[in-house]
Amino acid sequence: MRQDYDSAIHLFPAIEPFDSGFFERDNHQIYYEQTGNPAGKVILFLHGGPGAGCSPAHRRLFDPTKFRVIFIDQRGSGRSKPYGSTVNNTTQDLISDINYLRQSLEIEKWALFGGSWGSTLALAYAIDSPAFVSALILRGVFLGTDSEINWYLYEMKRFFPEAHERFVSFIPEEEHHDILLAYHKRLTSDNQKIRNEAAKFFASYENSCATLHAETRDAGQSAISMAVLEAHYFMNNCFMPTDHILKNVRFIQHLPCYIVQGRHDVICPPISAYNLHKIWGRKSKLTLVDDAGHSAFENGTLRNLMLFLQAI
Repeated sequence: MRQDYDSAIHLFPAIEPFDSGFFERDNHQIYYEQTGNPAGKVILFLHGGPGAGCSPAHRRLFDPTKFRVIFIDQRGSGRSKPYGSTVNNTTQDLISDINYLRQSLEIEKWALFGGSWGSTLALAYAIDSPAFVSALILRGVFLGTDSEINWYLYEMKRFFPEAHERFVSFIPEEEHHDILLAYHKRLTSDNQKIRNEAAKFFASYENSCATLHAETRDAGQSAISMAVLEAHYFMNNCFMPTDHILKNVRFIQHLPCYIVQGRHDVICPPISAYNLHKIWGRKSKLTLVDDAGHSAFENGTLRNLMLFLQAI
């Protein structure tokens, strides 16, 4: 029987992992945990950012009687160590970590659940290792393209001018022509005070633009890792060739793909989700949520994620 979830906020009750630990890869100690039903359908949760890490709230997205959910804090993120490290930290490294964990846990196939950067990594992993994927559930699709990165850095000001003004105010005006490079220099500075201050401004920008009803929020504990790793990945085109995902959808379009996209998602505009859906073909289902932005925890987005989880 499916366990009831809180109908007001569409989340299941808080739950603790039945297994957790670290595994070592290169210079990284990578944290993972398992929640739910050990005999249930296996889902791999891929967090956003890069650098955001997983949180206890993410566990509450999944019916603990139906699913065995694996969470992994990607290199440099969350509880993984060293925190915020960019050494040996590429998309290919993360894909390798995922397969290492899959083999260690003796999992034959799993469904992938990812939003924002998590959707990018889910798609990149599926393209690399389609034989180990049973389905994808994506939210706030980001394809890792130059145009999406440029939109994030320069064009979101069309909708959140005050947030963008705060974002660029940390950088001297003579460096505004390349905001990413300017932030990257400061986020990799030897001066810890400069690094921390840059991280605060960088992470707050995204947080201020994440929901339909704009609000200025503290970036929280993940601010440094999110800022450092986002800048690192964006500077390197997310470590993928141009249009890598859309050019390779043909290798995964036999898999079911469920996409939930906020129509008013300014961070990851709906055109990316729509283009992915159209190229994917008949195995793709796309729901555009009229009353949602980027966050996974807006009511309309949560409702539709729950519906798709019931379908897999």
